[in-house]
Order: sequence, then C-alpha cells, then structure tokens
Amino acid sequence: MPPRAGRHAVWPDRIRAEVVAAVQKAGIDHPWAHQALAAEHALDGESVVVATGTASGKSLAYLVPVLSGLLDGSEAPNGRGATTLYLAPTKALAADQCRSVKELSQPLGNAIRPAVYDGDTPFEEREWVRQYANYVLTNPDMLHRGILPSHARWSSFLKALKYVVVDECHTYRGVFGSHVAQVLRRLRRLCARYGSEPVFLLASATSADPAASAGRLTGLPVVEVADDASPRGELVFALWEPPLTEMQGEKGAPVRRTATAETADLLTDLTVQGVRSVAFVRSRRGAELISVIAQERLAEVDRSLVRRVAAYRGGYLPEERRALEAALHSGELLGLSATTALELGIDVSGLDAVVIAGYPGTRASLWQQAGRAGRSGQGALAVLVARDDPLDTYLVHHPEALFDQPVESTVLDPDNPYVLAPHLCAAAAELPLTAPDLDLFGPATTELLPQLEAAKLLRRRTKAWHWTRRESAADLADIRGGGGNPVQIVEASTGRLLGTVDAASAHTTVHDGAVHLHQGRTYVVQHLDLDDNVALVEPANPTYSTTARDTTAISVLETDVEVPWGDGRLCYGSVEVTNQVVGYLRRRLITGEVLGETKLDLPPRTLRTRAVWWTVTEDQLDAARINPEILGGALHAAEHASIGLLPLFATCDRWDIGGVSIPLHPDTLLPTVFVYDGHPGGAGFAERAFHTAREWLAATREAIASCECEAGCPSCIQSPKCGNGNDPLHKRGAIRLLSVLLQGAPTQPDAPQPAVPTGD
Repeated sequence: MPPRAGRHAVWPDRIRAEVVAAVQKAGIDHPWAHQALAAEHALDGESVVVATGTASGKSLAYLVPVLSGLLDGSEAPNGRGATTLYLAPTKALAADQCRSVKELSQPLGNAIRPAVYDGDTPFEEREWVRQYANYVLTNPDMLHRGILPSHARWSSFLKALKYVVVDECHTYRGVFGSHVAQVLRRLRRLCARYGSEPVFLLASATSADPAASAGRLTGLPVVEVADDASPRGELVFALWEPPLTEMQGEKGAPVRRTATAETADLLTDLTVQGVRSVAFVRSRRGAELISVIAQERLAEVDRSLVRRVAAYRGGYLPEERRALEAALHSGELLGLSATTALELGIDVSGLDAVVIAGYPGTRASLWQQAGRAGRSGQGALAVLVARDDPLDTYLVHHPEALFDQPVESTVLDPDNPYVLAPHLCAAAAELPLTAPDLDLFGPATTELLPQLEAAKLLRRRTKAWHWTRRESAADLADIRGGGGNPVQIVEASTGRLLGTVDAASAHTTVHDGAVHLHQGRTYVVQHLDLDDNVALVEPANPTYSTTARDTTAISVLETDVEVPWGDGRLCYGSVEVTNQVVGYLRRRLITGEVLGETKLDLPPRTLRTRAVWWTVTEDQLDAARINPEILGGALHAAEHASIGLLPLFATCDRWDIGGVSIPLHPDTLLPTVFVYDGHPGGAGFAERAFHTAREWLAATREAIASCECEAGCPSCIQSPKCGNGNDPLHKRGAIRLLSVLLQGAPTQPDAPQPAVPTGD
C-alpha cells in the first residue's frame, strides 16, 4: 500500500512484528514518507535508490526490508536464511554501520548476524563470516579482490543473497565508479550462477537524475525516491574569504592568508566555546596541519583542550582509525580535522558546526559535508573557507553558483575499455565467459575480447573464453586508480610503519625532501625508493610545507569530434600525456610564502586518456590584440583558470584533471589549450567540459576579469602545481583571448561519440 500523505507514513503491513519492535526499540515510532516508500519498493522486489539529504534516515529505508528478509528464512536454501551484502566506499563506514545494525537487531537475538569483512578482518575470523554471517559489510575493493575470486567458498552466502546495499553511491564516479559498476556486474553474474537475483538498495546524497546514475552503476532499472520528508534544523551557511597578507608570492603576486590557517583558527575558537565541530580538508597533509595548529593555539588558552582536537585521514593504521572514531562518538573529541575519509566514514551525530577548508569539488560533496552539522534537527553552522584559487574565489563572489544551482549528476562510464578489459579477465577467471554474458558487461565487450585473445590474456575454447594465466586476474584492475602497489611510509631510524600512500600520489607527496605529517608529528622524507615502494622518513620540525612541481607534454592520438568556434575549433578525443615531477617548492607555514625551489630527478609517467582542446587562428589573435610576445602567457593563464573552474561544471576535483597550453602545437599547427582527464582511458570530465564549453569558458573569463589583482595571482590564473613556476602568465591577454573565442561559440556543440582505443 502506498504511504499516506503527510510527513509521517505507516510501515507496510508486510513487515514482520519483530522488525517493527526492533525499529521502535531504536526510538523510531514511524518512518518518514520517503523511508516507507523506499521500503515498499524493495519489498516488492524493485531495486531502489534513496537520494535525499544528509541525516534524512536513508539507512532505515534499506534496513527495514533487509531485516525483514533476514528474519524470513523460509525462502532461503540450505536453511541458512536470506543474506545481505552491504557495500561502503570506506572501511570506517562499514564498521560504523555494523555497530548500528547490532544495536538495532539486539531485540531479535541471533536472527541477525552482522560482520565486517575487509582487509582489517583477522584471518581467523574470516571463515566464520563466510559460513555464518547473514549481513556482511564490506567495500568494493574486498568484493573485487577477496570475495568474487573466491566465490566457491562464498557459495552458500551467494545462493541466499536477497539484498545488496550500496551506500553513499554518489561517490562512485569517474574511473572509480566505472570500476565499481563492473564489479557489481561480476557479482550479479555469479549470483545468477548460484540461483539468486538480489534486489539492489542504493543510498545517495542529493544528485541530478539519481535513478539514471544508479542504473549505470548497477546495470539494472532502478526506482528513484528523492522527496526528503525528514525534519531539518536551520543551517546558517557562511562564505569566508581569508584576508590579504603583506607577503608576496610568485612574480610579486599578492598572497592571501591560507585556508588552512583560517580553518585552524575557526576550529580553535569553536573548541574553546565547547562547540562540537569537524573541519573537512581536501588533503591528508592539510588535515594534519590544521590539527597541529589548533592544538598549539589551544595550549595557549587551556592545555586540557589540546587532547580534545585530533586529525583523521586515510592512511592511518586500523587501530588508530578505530580509536579516533570511538573518541568522536563518545564526545571525548570536541574538534576534528578530517579528510573525506570521515565524510564517508561514520555517522557523526550531534555536531554543532562544520568548517570546510576549500570547495570540495562538487556541490553534492559540499552539501554532504555541511549536512553533518545539525543532525538531530537543531540549528547549526557551516562555513566554507575559500582557498586562494580561481574556483573558490569565484564562488565566494558568486554565491548563486552554489545556492541557486542544482547538484551535479554522477559521471561514470562502465564501457571505458581501460576499465572493462581487466574486469572481463577477472570475470573469466571466476567463471569462463560465454555469449550470454556479453550483454551484461556492455556493448564494448565484443570488440575487446579479440584484443584480449591477441594479448594472450584470454583463450577461446568451444563457446567460452578462459583466463590463461596463473596469477590473479583481479590484480589487473586497480579500481581506485592508485597506479600500482601502495608506497609504505617507514620511520628510517626505527623501522616503524607509519602508514601508506597510493602509488599515483607518491611522486608528488613523498618525494625526497617532502614534508609528511602523521598524527600531529612532522617528518621529512629522506628517500623515496620506487623499486621497493618505500618512503623512508625521519622526525623533523621544518618551518615550511612542500608542494611538488611537474611538467607535461601531450600528443593527439585521435580526434572524435570537432566543431567550429568562429575561426577556431573545439575538439574532443584521445591523447597521450607524458608527465614528470621535476621539483618542489618550500612554502612558509601559515602565510604560504615561497622560500625556495629544489629540483628532483624522478622518472616520467605516460597516460593515455581523453581530452577537450580548443585552437585559435592568427585572425582571432589579431582581433584579441595578442602578439607573439604575450601569446604563451595568455594561453597559459587561460589554461590554469579553466582547469580551476571545471569542477563547477563536472563532478571532478581540480586534481582529477590536468592541462597543457602550447603556442604552436605540432598536431594542430595552431595555438592550443588542452584539458585532460587524469585517469587511463578518461573519466568523463573532459567530455562534460566539451558539452558545457560555452558556460565553462565564460565562467573562466569572468573569474579572471573580476579578480582584483593587477597582473595575476592564485585567485585567478596562478596554479599551485605549475611546473613552469607560473611563468609566463598574462592576465589581460587571457581575458581578451577568451572574449574573442567565446564570440564564435555555438550554443550547443555536437555530442562526441567515444571511441574504443585499439592500442595497449
């Protein structure tokens, strides 16, 4: 029966009395309308996505049908009872949800047997989980590498699988989301082999067209429930721009006080006033630094408050994460400086304030983080502290871009051949691939199978494709794009393991001389050993932070689509990018003042990916009054600013994309600006840039033109990762160049048709 109108609804009659008792035991007398509606769809066997705001009770929407299914053992084979698989993007979230399920199911005795199964699960416990747990909480990584390749040992669980819960599904975007989409297809294939057809229950932050995104992720039709009926307290949202300092940056540019320093001050003030707060920071180093600064300032006020502020980030050892989560839940911690490992980690309740150090990349993430405050319906405060970069500065001065615009849609491409190919190998290793499987994995499958045969990865025998090698096929797919084995961070004098960093980030974060922060302590990297994947560090107290610098070259492999922009051209296609970290800057803490630069000798890396690029002609340069002396600076400035503004139009982070500008590119024979996806095969960001190029480049021009600086600064055209030391840059030339380019822009460019690469 449909839920009755109004803010409350009645649970469907089909839900067992025991489930109702468990829900009421948790203090929930009635569901909100969206919870009841989602539960009804699930009980009817329809996959459903609940896309409502933070703290809207999404977990209850899927727990009710799940609990009902687990209690009903009559339908399941072997007497085990129905089973549920819960997927979270982080270990912390799975652990936190396990605690919640145990509390909710206490009145039901042993009918519900939840257990976490991830890389931290002791080996002696894993066999019990496989044989006896009926609610298994894990993450896509463990499903990909641990459960699916060993499906025979999970056969009784998979035979009885009734529900698959995909929590925080909006985080599965770009290449990571494309990998997870194929992992879920492999799961569905094995379930069918064992005779089950689970219903998928997805929970998402508010996003554009969540049903379509969930459908691309699962490969199934999904019903959308998006009307949020939960109570909300008043949220005061402040946009905070740090003041200018007397310092000068590169090329004499004015320097603002850093978002890190401002956020640390705010966290300190909130802690002194007893306000429970979390500061969300984009980088691991930033999270550590804010915690250190806040603790130092609290020591000057009240030393007892120092221990009530801490940092939380990925890369910590499991026991460190669990201790911090427990301290936050108990209220022992008043203030926490955290990366998104916490945003997607645990159900933080009772927070009074959230401080966000820098725009998190998407409006969906912004509201997800801000929604952590006021979770009990009380009023709360959220503050976005702007970094000194084009996008943050633009948003502070154009709040309508945040508050008057819908959240973004989730971009992912399961047909990306660089993603699909390794999953076809993994699937063949699990069970030989047959013709009926081809539709499940997508239309690109038939084109890729001959290539995998030619590479001697698969072999066709009669009517099936088989994995040919002894090593694990799952190792071919690096689902988080880490680029290889993680690098271990080891204290050289003691041999103690401090943590890890993914291989793709190692060149920029733990190079020789890099400053590394861990649990409030500062270390300097003595040596990065790329052969053994180890970074040796020693404790130190430098007065500076470090920022890597790199150089990039790019070549066009294939142009998929090209549209005229006046005399110029806007293009989309495949490119090859060669990138090399060449040095690092030392910046003074708090002010960000550049103290010096040190050269590095690291090997280059090559990437085949997707890009959008635009060219201009001599006539357009003449119209823009761009002479050869300023051409390179104008192109370079436009490139930097356009990279900075793209996250406003695509669900990406500035660090997910890269760019190159060349006064005379050998492939186009014209002045050209490229913006490319920083992932093999592309991630959909450049394609989105192509579709929204008119609006994207218009916002880029506006961001440069409205900046108060004279010749360019980090708020408009300077980039913190520029390998050329932000030289040359020409602010006025970039404004004129973009103005002329936009005069010829069509209203809507033709949609590109992504091609399947034929190379390796």
